[in-house]
Amino acid sequence: MSRVCIIAWVHGRVQGVGFRYTTQQEARRLGVTGYAKNMDDGSVEVVACGEAEQVEKLMKWLKEGGPRSARVDRVLSEPHRSREELTGFSIRY
Repeated sequence: MSRVCIIAWVHGRVQGVGFRYTTQQEARRLGVTGYAKNMDDGSVEVVACGEAEQVEKLMKWLKEGGPRSARVDRVLSEPHRSREELTGFSIRY
């Protein structure tokens, strides 16, 4: 099994709708570590690390719209090398 780390920026109506919280729940369910953080431009940054298959499931969930209260217009992502050891999945401020 291979471990991967991806950073993604989710654009749309994703702030003020519980997006980070539900992303945290989904990531924990999948066993993915990382974080979700609101960005100044209205997007949400998501770092997801773990087994490739589980990270891909989280990315698919994000692209499909995340929580029902959100509206995802686009998700941009790229491979990421974290400078810190990520344990668990947190919400950052």
